[in-house]
Amino acid sequence: MMEVKNLTFSYGRDQQALCGLDFTVEDGEIFGFLGPNGSGKSTTQKILTGILKGYGGKVSLFGQDLASVRRLEFFQKIGVLFEFPYLYANLSAIDNLNYFASFYPAGQRRDTMELLELLEFKKDYLKKPVSSCSKGMRQRVSMARALISSPRLLFLDEPTSGLDPSGAVLFRKIIEQERQKGTTVFVTTHNMTDADLLCDRVAFLSGGSLAALDTPKNLKEKNSSHQIVIDYLYEGQRKIRTLDASELETGISFAHDGIVSIHSQEPTLEDIFIQYTGRGLS
Repeated sequence: MMEVKNLTFSYGRDQQALCGLDFTVEDGEIFGFLGPNGSGKSTTQKILTGILKGYGGKVSLFGQDLASVRRLEFFQKIGVLFEFPYLYANLSAIDNLNYFASFYPAGQRRDTMELLELLEFKKDYLKKPVSSCSKGMRQRVSMARALISSPRLLFLDEPTSGLDPSGAVLFRKIIEQERQKGTTVFVTTHNMTDADLLCDRVAFLSGGSLAALDTPKNLKEKNSSHQIVIDYLYEGQRKIRTLDASELETGISFAHDGIVSIHSQEPTLEDIFIQYTGRGLS
């Protein structure tokens, strides 16, 4: 589906944004591309979506070199959710979607109302200008815009931005449903919960280079201390003891009257990101 080889890009003689990226994304994979501000992830996404030219290396999408692909054919195969909604503020959600749908062949378009219903868009706002909608409702329209053409490849930039917890759960469910249809999904996000729950693999980008690439599970296992913290009661007192996980294979060997809780010391995905890059995601 996607193959990137030795991808480089510079904004000037002294502004090297990408330093030879190599990665692949398989058909039907949800791939997370994570990095702090200024790491090069936005530049990479602009190249992959055909917006930014003048890069070095090779990018292949749908088995074709991006540099020589027919632009109209390419854009009809992808859907893009931008971090900041690109919508016509004075048009309603329906009018926005009908307008964007008009750029695609009739047989490729999804039903506007069905999409908005799927995304739980409030019916009271269907015919009102999107400027009157909350950020969460505008995000739903933007997601509908990305899905309207039944894309084979979906680029999502901060997909759950502006959503409440239930809205974020809904979006993750819809993204998973798209993957089950065979859609490939390329996600850029600062939300580590989204990355951990959604992505088959994640790439950590730092200073224009890949710092790590693996499944969230493997990254956490590789960087775990494999220690267990046990909160327990003994002789009327509450105590805490830290053990290596291997010590529990034969049971709890120390004296205790009762176990209050047992916690693994597994690092979070954000812990691991900071470990690899030395920087947080903000």
